[in-house]
Amino acid sequence: MTVARLGRTEVRVSSLGFGAAPLGNLYSAISDGEARATVDAAWDAGLRYFDTAPHYGLGLSERRLGAALARRPREEFAVSTKVGRLLEPHPAPTGSDLPAGGFAVPDTLIRRPDYSRSGMLRSLDASLDRLGLDRVDIVYVHDPDDHLDTAVAEAIPALLDLRDQGVIGAVGVGGNAVGPLLRTVTETDIDTVMVAGRWTLLDRTARPLLDACAARGISVVAAAPFNSGLLSRPSPAPDATFDYGPVPAPLLHRVHRLVDVCTRHGTVLPHAALRFPLRSPEVACVVAGFRSADEVRAAARWAGVDLTDEAWADLDSIAGRE
Repeated sequence: MTVARLGRTEVRVSSLGFGAAPLGNLYSAISDGEARATVDAAWDAGLRYFDTAPHYGLGLSERRLGAALARRPREEFAVSTKVGRLLEPHPAPTGSDLPAGGFAVPDTLIRRPDYSRSGMLRSLDASLDRLGLDRVDIVYVHDPDDHLDTAVAEAIPALLDLRDQGVIGAVGVGGNAVGPLLRTVTETDIDTVMVAGRWTLLDRTARPLLDACAARGISVVAAAPFNSGLLSRPSPAPDATFDYGPVPAPLLHRVHRLVDVCTRHGTVLPHAALRFPLRSPEVACVVAGFRSADEVRAAARWAGVDLTDEAWADLDSIAGRE
């Protein structure tokens, strides 16, 4: 597992990062034991970067990740969490967060958007408590699209102050939409962006963002390389989704063509999907979500072996849109 430095900071991340949303019971529940075994498998495979957020399972992901890393040497791994959603008591719980938030946990808490300086500080303090850590290496402003002015004016400058004081190692912004990320890159002094689902084998619309980051020495963390599941299996499952919704027929046809290309070159679709972002020098790391030890071990194998130039040429001829 190779290691890269984020921007101009001293924070280093493994080329494959552990996305901890499934530890928060994303879509369906896993046990504490399964969560621990998944993190242990990641460690054994050489992953040293772990990403979480309060949003994931209303804090469950942070608690499970912190517990699983508690016995690991702190100087040997990097952790990121996110700010922008404060967790507060739910005034009218329904019993489950699944319909509203997508996580199979009791909805005793509710997410309240807050991108102010004070909200950011409250969120970070609560995350440190759940993680059981005295510091995190990277803090991302999470999905600020609808609150971008406040994020640029308050949350990001406050995080930059913490970075300059040495309290955190790096500052980033994460989201799915390219436009808001591009604005933060051009208007602020962040170190990294986490772009989810927009720099993948199938969707390459983040090209302008990567170019802007390259010009400013900002590192890119490419998340959601499987586009919410469509690219995660050797052949698309009947219930596969693209960006958490139904797969349009023309897109599904294109994916089946990609499957044929992978087969012809002796590999499988998720291998190509996981390796694609790492082809770009702007990309320091690709982050995928894992809910089992077997998923981690397969991804680690794929991350360590590139495809041939011929395979990439064939895939590029039919794969992505920019």
